[in-house]
Amino acid sequence: MTFKELNIADSLLKAISEKGYHCPTPIQIQGIPVALSGKDILGIAQTGTGKTAAFAIPILQHLSQNNASFSVSQDTQEKKSFSRQENNPGKKYRKREIQALILTPTRELALQIGDSFTDYGKYTGLRHCVIFGGIKQLVQTTALRRGVDILVATPGRLLDLMNQGFVDLSSLKHFVLDEADRMLDMGFINDIKRILLKLPAQHQTLLFSATMPQSIAALSASILKKPVRVEVNPVSSPVDTVEQCIYFVEKMKKKNLLVQLLGQDIKKSVLVFSRTKHGADNIARSLSKEGIRTESIHGNKSQGQRQRALNAFKSGKVKVMVATDIAARGIDIDRLEMVINYDLPDTAETYVHRIGRTGRAGNTGTALTFCSPDEKVMVKEIQKLTGKKLRPVCIPA
Repeated sequence: MTFKELNIADSLLKAISEKGYHCPTPIQIQGIPVALSGKDILGIAQTGTGKTAAFAIPILQHLSQNNASFSVSQDTQEKKSFSRQENNPGKKYRKREIQALILTPTRELALQIGDSFTDYGKYTGLRHCVIFGGIKQLVQTTALRRGVDILVATPGRLLDLMNQGFVDLSSLKHFVLDEADRMLDMGFINDIKRILLKLPAQHQTLLFSATMPQSIAALSASILKKPVRVEVNPVSSPVDTVEQCIYFVEKMKKKNLLVQLLGQDIKKSVLVFSRTKHGADNIARSLSKEGIRTESIHGNKSQGQRQRALNAFKSGKVKVMVATDIAARGIDIDRLEMVINYDLPDTAETYVHRIGRTGRAGNTGTALTFCSPDEKVMVKEIQKLTGKKLRPVCIPA
């Protein structure tokens, strides 16, 4: 199947083709027609399945068709109107209203989604804005005051700007709750409820989650109206193109093992998972001392630090990135060759998310897991969930 067969507008097809995409992924094949029909969606899909396009393309198409989107000349005129508004605060000028809101848990994901709207919507004349915490708000509030059609936001900064009067959701037509399971894991449920109270009664809701625990089932039942369930790549099914191996190693010897393995294969791009922020920094320092250029990324890093580290990793200037699970949600690299679980995660589902970062888009990948004696219980949980045994490997001499 091609994107053209999904009845996508020519302006969007042109942008999609320029990105080099020709055939939609399973989540796009299932989700785009449903979203275009205006129905609510309950989407079960892991990161890396193409779900951003599954909601971004229909939203762009709806808004560009239904709102006679702004042309370049209109956009220029609108900027002039904003300038006149600044000089004449008592006089009202027309501006765009927020018609689509995408709520996502982390700033990295928000930026990634914003990039997708830039790529797919380049010929629609629609304008979007990305807002998140950790930086000064002036650039974000200036964009909001000028008016945007689509808003991508993290919960905390969104509520803050709503309370200050910069965000009005009364004209909203489309609401996307992305990475809903991670959102609840990070304690955003009360923020989400406060945001939901500000949405108009009539709007389309698209909820996407990698897993479906009881908390997500309850949330979806409360906000979705006769949703169509779209499900691909269940969390219990790791990518078949990923070779999964395990090293049984004492906790104190993990760093030496990591240095050994990376020293043998430093040309590969490697994502190393640490359970804690402190651990991520510690691992990165140890590797750097061994001459292995490494960056770390976690919630305590500033936005500038995180973005610089991500850019260096994505460009190949840095081959090794050490990350916590939450921060790693914003790392999306098609040709990531190896994932190393330095620490085992707290849940088996998180293991599946981790290894799913490699072996994408038809490429093969490798997932190595370091298991100390106190972590063997989690290995059993992982193998029970996935139905597969991790292949034991001897530690290099």
